[in-house]
Amino acid sequence: MTMSARWYLRRLSRMGPREVGGRAGDAVRRRRWRSGVPDSPSVTGARFTAVLPAGAIAAVPSDAAKRLVAEADRLMAGHAEWFGVARDDLADPDWWYDPKTGRRAPSGYAFVVPYRSEDAVGDIKQIWEPSRHQYLTVLAAAYALTGDERYAERVAAHLRSWWAANPPLRGVHWISGIELGIRLLSWVWTRRLLDGWPGAAGLFEGNPEALHQIWHHQRWLAAFPSRGSSANNHVIAEAAGQFAAACAFDWFPSSAGWRADALRSLERHLRSNTFLSGLNRELATEYHGLVLELGLAAVAEADAAEVPVPGSVRLVLLRMTDALAAVVDDRLRPPRQGDSDDGHGLIVDGAGTDRWASLLATGDAVFGRLTWWPEVTGTDVRTPLLAALIRPTPPPVTRPASRPARFADAGLTILRGPAGIWCRCDGGPHGFLSIAAHAHADALSVEVRHDGVDVLADPGTYCYHGQPEWRQYFRSTLGHNTLELDGADQSVSGGPFLWTRQARSRVLDTGTGDAADGGVARWCAEHDGYQGSVHRRRVELTGAGQELRITDEVRGPRKAARLSFHLGPAITADLVGNRAQLTWTRDGEDRSAVLDLPGELSWRTHRGETGPPLGWYSAGFGRKEPSTTLVGTGFADGASGFTTVLRFHG
Repeated sequence: MTMSARWYLRRLSRMGPREVGGRAGDAVRRRRWRSGVPDSPSVTGARFTAVLPAGAIAAVPSDAAKRLVAEADRLMAGHAEWFGVARDDLADPDWWYDPKTGRRAPSGYAFVVPYRSEDAVGDIKQIWEPSRHQYLTVLAAAYALTGDERYAERVAAHLRSWWAANPPLRGVHWISGIELGIRLLSWVWTRRLLDGWPGAAGLFEGNPEALHQIWHHQRWLAAFPSRGSSANNHVIAEAAGQFAAACAFDWFPSSAGWRADALRSLERHLRSNTFLSGLNRELATEYHGLVLELGLAAVAEADAAEVPVPGSVRLVLLRMTDALAAVVDDRLRPPRQGDSDDGHGLIVDGAGTDRWASLLATGDAVFGRLTWWPEVTGTDVRTPLLAALIRPTPPPVTRPASRPARFADAGLTILRGPAGIWCRCDGGPHGFLSIAAHAHADALSVEVRHDGVDVLADPGTYCYHGQPEWRQYFRSTLGHNTLELDGADQSVSGGPFLWTRQARSRVLDTGTGDAADGGVARWCAEHDGYQGSVHRRRVELTGAGQELRITDEVRGPRKAARLSFHLGPAITADLVGNRAQLTWTRDGEDRSAVLDLPGELSWRTHRGETGPPLGWYSAGFGRKEPSTTLVGTGFADGASGFTTVLRFHG
């Protein structure tokens, strides 16, 4: 998918004068850099001192270590999977090859490679992901845990291969700052985890090629930070990677300046990317996790290097951790809201380790858990390693005395009932910054789970580039549990990461009843995304009857309406008229519910349709599976209202 002149004009319209000036300067700099790559400064006597404290490796739980080593052995055999595509070539990878399309990215000056074009490059996510080198941190951790030098030797071979194949400014791996930032963070942890291996110093501080690469990565990040309307999670990854490298690889004349600049950027953007309630402003839960991981990793480097960090950095991370603890369901699953690309800041764990449990465990170790936090029973490798580096600091603020249900600044409300009933209601901003890059057209959508099982599901994301019809579907209004009018999205898309008009939502009421104790929990909100009409929705969760009631009203002229309810992939639906019998199995036990749909609409089931897409669920980036979607069609105006009732059995 290439970008047209019209797209560039739309994108330009979302920038302010300062951003336009900054991007113009970037363009000039890119042209100037094309003339040649300078030599990195010579380094003598470099030492790596940011090692793990004694006892850190011994503190890793045995079951977490076992999972990690099993993952490392799969990697050693050449096996990996990224975004639903299995690979068996990782013993000796081709760093520019996309196994999904069979294409190989072109070489040449990085900034002219058309990385958004799948026809020219392949699926760029498939190419970029291995080169984040997070699988190398897994192999390095396996060495640290076992002392088996096979893991270390494979890491060294792959790093030398990558450095030889990707000289500075050549090819796809020098295009995007987030890739460089995460890669630097991986290199820092790889060096740390290999400490004790006889070849570690010769691979990094004693290796001119490694020094050349580390210096050029930091020079690039200092020159081309994400700006203005693009200063979302990308700029935090850039700053965290730059800061980590400037702390741990403090070997260059520019290191002190890079470190100071990166810390200022990190502090500023952590604050600007986070609501005071602690939720990430992109309102895309996976990016909340990514930013929290990056922030914790950056603080670990600061404490390891004894670099003072502003208190605001730790405060933001504390609030993010408390917010995460507040919004997860009984199985520690957070909302599925907005975009998700399975991105991680730091990976040192094997398959089967729960990301969200790991973050809460780290939060407990660093900040201390509150009494209302959910219990974390799983184990992980990353938590004891981070906790060994980060100095616990008493929080300078009063933390919530009870579990928050409403996050007013983010427009997110969680209704909870008995038997693990969990409902997310969305009445918040459309997205973050002027382009709202990772937002979906999902105003007033609901997401309902029963004991961790998706009943009314958010379908997810599936893809970013290369498949525009699927990108459009998964971020559309029809692709969410809300009301569509006149066949249009509530917000207007100008491209795969650009919204040119954004619906404005406001929450009108959040009741104080506790459905979990048999009371009634309420929520009401409205949005103005349909010109000339206002969509208002009320949700009530009654604990005693395990009943969820959704009422939709439209104020405005008569318009064609489609009301959608997307069921999770585990749910089987039998629709008769306007009643759907829902059944599923959880932990070997049969469960059921009844969904009474508005009789004013005509209802049909859709499953796994492709022309156009409808009836799909994406559990993770690059993966999709058929699921049942119930769509009611008819008309809506100021005189009509639609009531949907979901009743759980037992």
